[in-house]
Amino acid sequence: MKITPLEIRQKSFERTLRGYDKDEVNAFLLSLSQEWERMNDEAKELKMKLDACEREVSKLREVETSLFKTLKTAEDTGSSMVDQAKKSAELYVREAQISADALLNEAKDKAKNTIEEADMTSRQMLGEMEDNLRELVNQYKAAESQRNNLLDDLKRLANETLDRADRVTQSTKNFNPEDHLILARREAKKSMYPNDNNGKHLHSQTQPETQKPVIKESEPMRSFFDEVA
Repeated sequence: MKITPLEIRQKSFERTLRGYDKDEVNAFLLSLSQEWERMNDEAKELKMKLDACEREVSKLREVETSLFKTLKTAEDTGSSMVDQAKKSAELYVREAQISADALLNEAKDKAKNTIEEADMTSRQMLGEMEDNLRELVNQYKAAESQRNNLLDDLKRLANETLDRADRVTQSTKNFNPEDHLILARREAKKSMYPNDNNGKHLHSQTQPETQKPVIKESEPMRSFFDEVA
C-alpha cells in the first residue's frame, strides 16, 4: 500500500484507557511524514537520474554497436586491403624482377657489342698503325739511301775540288801574268784588225771616212784555268 506524507500527518487513532501520549504520537507522525516526503523526493530525483542514465546507456550502446560495426567493417576492409596490398606487392616484385632481368640482359648485350666494336676498332687502328709504320720505315730507308747518295756526291765533289785545287796550285808555280796579258792583247788586236799584219791601224787615203774595225770571230783564248779544268 502506498502511503503519502499527508496521510501520515492526518492519521488518527482511537483512544483507550492507557493509550500512547497524543503529543508524542503526533510529533512522531510529523517527523515520519517529513522523512517520508524527503525520501520520496530523493526517490523521484534518483528515478530521474536513473532515467537519464538509462538514456545515456542506451545512447552509449548505440554508439558501441555503431563502433563495433565500424570496427568490423574496418577490420574486414583492412584485411581486404592487406590482401590486396600483398597481391599488388607480389605483382610489383614479379614485374620488377622481369624488368631487372630484361635490363640486365640488354646491358650484357650492349656490353658485348661494345667490346666487339672496341676490339674491331683496335684491330683496325693497329693495322693502320702497322701500315703507317711500314710506310715510315720505307720513307726512312729511302731518305737514308738519298742521304748516303748525297754524301757520296759531296765526297766525290770534295775530292774533285781538292784535285782541282792541287792542279791549280801546281799550275800557279809556273804562271806569269804579264805573258798572258801580252798574249791576250795580241789576240784582241787580231780580232779587231784582221787585215793589219803589223798590228797597226792604217787609214785609207782615198776614203775620207774612218774605217770601222771588223770584228772577226776567232777561237776562244785558253788560259791556265781551262787547262786545269
